[in-house]
Amino acid sequence: MEKEDWKCDPRLFRKLVRRGEWRTSTVSVCADHVQANLVILPKEYALDFTIFCFRNPQPCPILEILEAGDPMVRELAADADIRTDIPMYRVFEKGELVEEVEEVTKLWRKDLVSFLIGCSYTFEEALVKGGVPIRNYIQQKDPGVYVSSIQCRPAGIFSGPMFVTMRPIAPHLISRAVQITSRFPRAHGAPVHIGDGAAIGIPDHRKIDYGDIPEMEENEVPVFWGCGVTPQAVALHSKVPFMITHKPCHMFVSDVRIEEIAVS
Repeated sequence: MEKEDWKCDPRLFRKLVRRGEWRTSTVSVCADHVQANLVILPKEYALDFTIFCFRNPQPCPILEILEAGDPMVRELAADADIRTDIPMYRVFEKGELVEEVEEVTKLWRKDLVSFLIGCSYTFEEALVKGGVPIRNYIQQKDPGVYVSSIQCRPAGIFSGPMFVTMRPIAPHLISRAVQITSRFPRAHGAPVHIGDGAAIGIPDHRKIDYGDIPEMEENEVPVFWGCGVTPQAVALHSKVPFMITHKPCHMFVSDVRIEEIAVS
């Protein structure tokens, strides 16, 4: 029964992850629940990163910050360990990606502070329910993820370019998509750019950095949202001494339902 229910029960899904039975993308998993990006940093950098997130709320909307040394999620989920409950992790040292691992228990330290950051997977379900058919979501594919030419506002040691996701939208549905996603500022909110990607350094939508290549139909318009992979670009650009993140598209699936974080 457990394996039958995991698609709608995030607690069961996290158990699958913890047992090593799920190591792929979390797109459309537990569709009506909030998903989150992850950043783990030494405490000495936590204040600067918090300021960075407040200065760049579209790519980095904070959902929860864990106390230094505490790996247990308190607000977004029950019985969730941030060290084991994400399908894949990335480890950065001195501005370099050094490894991808299935858990980070052996790397855990008492000075580490964990940040859970909003994810656009959260609003895809709302878009579809609202009459905006998001093709990648319906096909259970990841959106295209790109590094843009938009520069984040720096804070302390943190600076770098914004990552974005792109979803093709029919012209007559764009205003509706903006309206719906604006209700979810804690999941990146409204788009950061609508139209020709060349204006933000993305001249060819087929050249993705992560995710799946978007299928563009005739007359569709590319619509770009801020992306929680941005801290990984910042880690590389700023040469952060130590940082742990999720692997792109491999999110933390929370117990919180989407409508609980929506604004009216």
